[in-house]
Amino acid sequence: MFSTDHKVIGLQYALTSLAFLLLGFILILLIRWHLGWPADPLPLVGGLLGESRTSDGVMLPEFYLQAGAMHGTIMVFLAVVPLAVGAFGNYLVPLMIGAPDMAFPRLNAVSYWLYAVAGLVMLVSFFLPGGAAQSGWTSYPPLADFATAGQTGWLLGMFILILSSMLNSINIIVTIVQLRAPGMTLMRMPFFVWAMLVTSFLLLLAFPPLQAAAVLQLMDRLAGTSFFLPTGLVSSGQHLKAAGGGSPILWQHLFWFLAHPEVYVLILPAFGIVAEVIANITRKPLWGYRAMVGAALFIGVMSFIVWAHHMFLTGMGPTLSTFFQVTTMIISIPSVIIIAALVLSLSGGSIRFTTPGLFALGFLPMFGLGGLTGLPLGLAVTDIPLHDTYYVIGHFHYIVAPGTLFALFAGIYYWFPKVTGRKLNDLLGKLHFWGSLIGMNGIFLPMFFQGLAGMNRRLYDGGRTYQAFAGFDGSFRGQAWSAVFLGAVQILFIVNLFWSLGRGARVTENPWDSTTLEWTTTSPPPAHNFEPALEVYRGPYDYSVPGRTNDFIPQDQP
Repeated sequence: MFSTDHKVIGLQYALTSLAFLLLGFILILLIRWHLGWPADPLPLVGGLLGESRTSDGVMLPEFYLQAGAMHGTIMVFLAVVPLAVGAFGNYLVPLMIGAPDMAFPRLNAVSYWLYAVAGLVMLVSFFLPGGAAQSGWTSYPPLADFATAGQTGWLLGMFILILSSMLNSINIIVTIVQLRAPGMTLMRMPFFVWAMLVTSFLLLLAFPPLQAAAVLQLMDRLAGTSFFLPTGLVSSGQHLKAAGGGSPILWQHLFWFLAHPEVYVLILPAFGIVAEVIANITRKPLWGYRAMVGAALFIGVMSFIVWAHHMFLTGMGPTLSTFFQVTTMIISIPSVIIIAALVLSLSGGSIRFTTPGLFALGFLPMFGLGGLTGLPLGLAVTDIPLHDTYYVIGHFHYIVAPGTLFALFAGIYYWFPKVTGRKLNDLLGKLHFWGSLIGMNGIFLPMFFQGLAGMNRRLYDGGRTYQAFAGFDGSFRGQAWSAVFLGAVQILFIVNLFWSLGRGARVTENPWDSTTLEWTTTSPPPAHNFEPALEVYRGPYDYSVPGRTNDFIPQDQP
């Protein structure tokens, strides 16, 4: 339980983050059903949530806001990022560079337990007076400064979570820089390792401003300061006694300085996973490996100077607005380079349509749709009418759900044999893919049309009180049933996961005929990964080399 082995810690991150992923999905399932039938009781659970959350089984507005805020918080900060960086990063980075463990094993264990404590603090906030945080996952003041006690739990949990993330990032960076096996030069590292290196730098440099902002908001709430409270603020007809002189926009700057790099924290590990799977299923080297590495590094730098495109409505001047519009368009270029390289890697390949391959292939058009729909949000003239509408939710969820989550599922199906020595059931896996593809598009595609009609994303009744939105009942109900269908499909994955742990087909150490170092050791790997220590002689993607009997050459073979 308190192991310092990077593989055990990676699995702890994986199981905990998957549990949070399930909780986040349950919250959005409640929201989507409520939006489909806002005046009806929630089925099955409506009477179990308590009078503070429902009235005769019908979701109350306060709980609707809590569920929305905590869904976003849990999915981004407690589920997807810990699964991508904490689980995949911890388990795979040492194996892929030929290291015996992480550079700081005890620090690694501390980072996991801080993450677990942060998650527990956030969960406990649901049971505080007034319920959990309800100011959105962005926690904008001044409303957040006067929210219920759950907001204090959110801020404390976020502070601890950021500390965990920073410790984990330092560990990954030092491990990659210092513990590579002999012969593992930087340009022999798999693209996944490059992605994790850039991601770790992003987390290390971008999280501290939000941590400082959390402390300042805590002081506003508990110590009577006014870092984010302007002078003359009125609440419920009463002038507030806070000192004033603060700026709510300061919070937005500090939050988005983290939250836009956070988008690339979500997507860079996904790029890395998909790259490994596509190279394997096409049986050929990645097209433009060096260009992909350069693009990832460029993303890491540029992501720090685009944050204010989330803030066009704050009244920034045309000069500053133009700067952030230009940088936003520029940062889309490296993402296009990586996606183009992955698509071109498919050309001429002998593609194996395995389950991880299907998820990796599904990632490409879904992320592409998310990226394309984000371009109008990077320009002030189109962002202003679309801001805070369902269009923004649709864009972001195509990046994260059929985008990043598809990549993470690809990674689970791909590396599960390495972790357990057994293979996940292929039929259940393919049903999981096709069901998830249909369900996610059923939920998120209508959001673009709702957003283009001007529907605000936080309307408790789905805009039924507005005549302009009267025709969207059908789309909300379709989204609700799509969410139910998507949830049912995930049951297949859960059953497959636990059934395969005990009864899945046993595999050799390299069932996919892969080239990278993690496939040269036993499945599951021994305590110190490689016995004896190995040496690297070639790049990560030597597939289909002319004159060779096999269509793959592992990195440790001369």
